[in-house]
Parts: sequence; structure tokens; C-alpha cells
Amino acid sequence: MGERALGALTGLALGDALGMPTQSMSPAQIRRCYGSITGLRDAVPEQPIAPSMPAGSVTDDTEQALILAGLLTDGGGRIDPHQLADALLRWEDDMRARGSLDLLGPSTKLALERVRAGADPRCTGREGTTNGAAMRVAPVGIAFSLSTDGNALARAVHASCLVTHDTRQGFEAAGLLAAAVSAAIDGVDAAGALKAALDFVAAHPEEGHWTERASVAARTRLALETSRDLHGDALAEHLRTYVGTSVESAESVPCALVIVREFAQRPLDGLCFAAELGGDTDTIAAMAGAVLGASSPQLLPAEPVRQVLARSRLRLAPVCEALLALRGGIGRSRKASPERRRP
Repeated sequence: MGERALGALTGLALGDALGMPTQSMSPAQIRRCYGSITGLRDAVPEQPIAPSMPAGSVTDDTEQALILAGLLTDGGGRIDPHQLADALLRWEDDMRARGSLDLLGPSTKLALERVRAGADPRCTGREGTTNGAAMRVAPVGIAFSLSTDGNALARAVHASCLVTHDTRQGFEAAGLLAAAVSAAIDGVDAAGALKAALDFVAAHPEEGHWTERASVAARTRLALETSRDLHGDALAEHLRTYVGTSVESAESVPCALVIVREFAQRPLDGLCFAAELGGDTDTIAAMAGAVLGASSPQLLPAEPVRQVLARSRLRLAPVCEALLALRGGIGRSRKASPERRRP
């Protein structure tokens, strides 16, 4: 279980770093600037978000996941909305002070501008439908076991969405990723984790506020079905044309989960494939990497992982240990409660 938990955060960071040089670029731009992506690359100077960033650098996907992990462990499994808002605001202020262009995504930025203006952070996320909650949610999947208490996992997912993505789409997107990671940590393979994730979201239909956007879960089922017999370039073109690779969660999350299914036994190939798609490549690769890493940690490539950890100065093992301590403690407390023992 420890290896699978570490695999989740490692895979997330690896995917993030592989997608960093190509984020927000078109497939034609990616081919012109990089050719084929087969491993970690320095960002070219014309990279619109991370110009000239060195190979192995992570982005907001990994950094916000670690912020969430810290809040979970400090809060004993509880995510306080005021603390999450404050942490994200401090993170963006620090990034801006360093001259970074890798700032908050559109939904998170809108919500936190309202927090800065004095709004209650429990009410600021009711329009957020992009993938910001899903990209950072892997620590929730590590800290809460789907098999032990799906309702506790759902509450934690919703708490992680509340400030910035308190919509049905936000919950579905984050719920799919958290449940897939959680199921994989319990030992389920990638295909089983995808099924468990879809079943989990279907079992919690009332979470998040309604918006007019498409259902992330429905789009995921459709993407998995329509891409079943496609591979290689045909799969890439299908994802770009019919699924989408934008920051919208109803596009990027289905795209990432199709990659999980296709590359369950070849995670590095899958994350490089994601990096070549165009659009929100770092987040798509990070989300796919979290599930691939949790389901098959032994298949993550050692040297690229070492390079990412060194370049971005990441110490993920202590984070995973703290999150798994929550998972064990929450599970034991549930088993010990009188309500759970009643016949």
C-alpha cells in the first residue's frame, strides 16, 4: 500500500513534468518545437506558460496537490475552506513574486478573487467547472479508502472542491480521480479502478451545484466506449477531436482516464502520449500519472522519476506516510464506532 500511495504522487509529478514543456500549445507547435516527446524536456523560450523551464520541473498540479496534502494531514483528515483559500492565495502570491506565469486556473482564480474581496470561501466555488480540483485531489484518494467508507471519501472530495469547484462537474471530476487512486491503493488494477471511480460518482449524485456544463462522468463513459478500439495516432486524433484536451473537466478528465486504460502497463509511454496531445497537457498527464502510478508503481521509470524529484526538490515519501496514517486511523475509527457494529 505504501508503494502504491507513493506511486500516485510520483506518477502525478512525473506526468506534470512531462507535460510542462507542451502545456497550452497546439499539436503543430509541439511537433515544431520538440518533435516527438519520449522523455523529460526543457521548455522552449516560446513556451507560453513556462518559458525555458528546465526539464523535470513540476507545475501548479503537483504544488497544489502537496498544499492539499498538508492541509489534510494538519487537519486530521479535514480540509478547512478558509485555510485552503489562504494557502492557495499565498501560493499564487509567491509564484507572482518569483515572476512565474504558472498561476491559478480560471475557476480557482475567479473564486479566490471573491475571497480576497471578502466573500465566504464556502460559497465562492459555485461556478467552477474546470479541472483545478481534480488535478490536486490525489492526496484525498490516499487518505481515504473507497472500500472502507465511500461516504467519508465523498465528503473529503467535496471539501476539497468547495472553495473553487463546488459544482456537479467539479465533484465528478475530483471524485473520479480520488476514487480511482483510492481503489488502486487498495490493490485494484487500472481497469478496476476506473470502474470503481465511475460507480463511486454515480452513488453520490447530489454533490455540487448544478451548471449547464456536460456531466464529467457521462463524458468519461462515452470517451471510454468510443475509443475502445483505437490506438496510437488514431487514438490521439480521437481524443483531440471528440473528447477535447482543454482545462474543462468534461474534456480533460475523460481524456486522462482513457490514457489510463490504454497505457496501464506502459505508464511512461502514456504520459509522453499525453504530453503530445496539445492543450492542457501537464494536467492531463498529471491526472493520468496519479492513477497509473497508484495501480502499477513498479512500472514507473526510475531515472526520469529521480530527475523530477531532484529538479523540483520533492520529498514525497513523508507526505505519503502521513496520508496513509490518516487512511489507517480513519478506517480503524469507523470499525470501532458503535453504529458500525450494530447488526
